[in-house]
Amino acid sequence: MVHYVIAGLLIPFIGTSAGAALVFLLKNNLSASSQKILTGFAAGVMVAASFWSLLSPSIEQSQSLGKLAFFPAAIGFLIGMLFLLCLDMVTPHMHMDNCEEGPKTGLSKTIKLLLAVTLHNIPEGMAVGVVLAGWWYQTNHISAAAAIALSLGIAIQNFPEGAIVSMPLRSQGMSKTKTFFAGVLSGVVEPIAGLLTILAAGLVIPILPYLLSFAAGAMIYVVVEELIPEMSEGEHSNTSTIMFALGFVLMMILDVALS
Repeated sequence: MVHYVIAGLLIPFIGTSAGAALVFLLKNNLSASSQKILTGFAAGVMVAASFWSLLSPSIEQSQSLGKLAFFPAAIGFLIGMLFLLCLDMVTPHMHMDNCEEGPKTGLSKTIKLLLAVTLHNIPEGMAVGVVLAGWWYQTNHISAAAAIALSLGIAIQNFPEGAIVSMPLRSQGMSKTKTFFAGVLSGVVEPIAGLLTILAAGLVIPILPYLLSFAAGAMIYVVVEELIPEMSEGEHSNTSTIMFALGFVLMMILDVALS
C-alpha cells in the first residue's frame, strides 16, 4: 500500500517537472495562443477532477444522511473556496495573466510568479492527499485506481502549468537551468501538501466527505479566479474552450475507467 501512496504523491510533481523541462526545448517564451490552449486544457482537467474525484465521492459517502447527503459536500466546498480566497489575499503573488498583482510588496515579479504557481499547487496536493487518505483508511467509494487516476489527471494538468511558469521566467533573462529548477521548486509543495493532508486525515477520517469537498472548492477557486480569465483574455478564440472540453473529457474518462 505504501508504494501506491508514494506514487500518488509523486506523479503530479513529475508532471510539473516535465513541463518545466520544456524550457530546454522551446524558445524563450510561449505564444499567447499556446498559453491559452494549455490553460484551457488545465482548467478542464481541474473542473472534471473536482467533480468526479472529489465532490461525487463526498456525496456518496454521505448517503446515510438521506436527503441531506449534499450537506458535507456543500459546506466543505464553500470552506475550500473561502480558504483559497483568504490565502490569495494575504500571499504576495502575481496573477497568472501577469497584469494584476496581489498585495504590494518589495518582491520581484519572478518571485511573485513562482508564489502564484505554488499557491495553485496547494489545493491540487491536498486533493491527491485526501483521496489517498480515503483509500488508505479503506473508505467506501474510493479505490487505489481512483486515487491514481486523480494523480495522473493532475499530473497532466501540471505539465502545461510547469511550462507556463518556466517560460516567462526564461523570457525575463533567467538561465535555462535556473528556470527549470524554479519550475520544479513550484511543484514541490504538492507532495508536501498531499502528505500533510494524509496525516491530518488519519486524525479526522470521520469528516472525510468535508475534506474531499474542501479540496474541490479550493481547486475550483483556482479555475475561476485564475485560469478562466487567462484563457478568455485578449482576442476572442474558441481554441481554449475546445481544449477545456478535451481536458474535462480526458479526466472524466480516466476517473471512470480506472475506478
